[in-house]
Amino acid sequence: MTNRNYAAIDLGSNSCRLLICNECGDTLLAENYSTRLAEGMRQAGGCIAPEAFARAKDAFAKIKKSLDDFEVDEKNLRAITTAACRMAKNGQDFIAEIEKCSGIRLEVIDGKEEAQLNMQGAAEHIKEKTPYLIIWDIGGGSTEVTLAYNKTKPELIKTISIPYGARNGAEEFGLQEYDERKVRALQQKIDEYLDAFLAAVTMPKIEDISFVATSSTALRMAAMIKKKAKYVREEEDGQIITQKAMNGVISELCGKSVAEMASNPCIGETRAPIFMAAVEIFAQIVQRLNADNITASLKSAKDAIVAELIERDKNNGKIN
Repeated sequence: MTNRNYAAIDLGSNSCRLLICNECGDTLLAENYSTRLAEGMRQAGGCIAPEAFARAKDAFAKIKKSLDDFEVDEKNLRAITTAACRMAKNGQDFIAEIEKCSGIRLEVIDGKEEAQLNMQGAAEHIKEKTPYLIIWDIGGGSTEVTLAYNKTKPELIKTISIPYGARNGAEEFGLQEYDERKVRALQQKIDEYLDAFLAAVTMPKIEDISFVATSSTALRMAAMIKKKAKYVREEEDGQIITQKAMNGVISELCGKSVAEMASNPCIGETRAPIFMAAVEIFAQIVQRLNADNITASLKSAKDAIVAELIERDKNNGKIN
């Protein structure tokens, strides 16, 4: 009997996520690799830097081994990449090199499809709870904000891709530690895109909207609110963040150095230099949308991809 396992790879600007499931949708392996693909891109003239190239190649060597260990057929794999490869001048060269080294072909998706996949994955937490949902995903190099009808299969109304995320926000604005002037400059950029988003939609009543944040920023904030001694992302999946609790976390961070943030078990050394930018983007979205009771979600594009692959084979009669 043929082994039917399915896999999704989501290579973002800061990390690479791998999810492998069986035909029932049970998770066999979920890994997260710190590739930091967009790190140093600005200094490298808009190109993926050699160090980031090397980290990604190392990650894909490990991913290839996992795919082989779980006997994932290439027809049951979809590998996507987002903002960093969309923006990088050497993005196509990078994709070709990854395929040469690992045999894995990366597919560059646009901001709209990225938002759609994130929405499908994250909506599991609040399916049909309210008539509408708003989901945002703060990546390393972009932030997607999406309004949708909250149905069994959510229907997208409007999405916007903001070309700033945790990493390029931190690097472009020098926002590793709190600085009021730098925070305002980043907020102004975020507002330009949120203004366009809000002008293009008729916002539903607040009580008719469920708010979901899919990035690790939300998961880490949820852990910080509870003052966890250790960050375990799976434990924070589905947790609720209020505006008041979010403001408390940000207030604490405002007086911290990068070294002090790195010592926080919910932030850590690799995340510390970009965490301030991430939480300020998060806070600006919350403020502009008047969001509260935000669901932090580990589920995102990778979950939607695997579900789509399984559904495809069910429809084709390959899975009973």
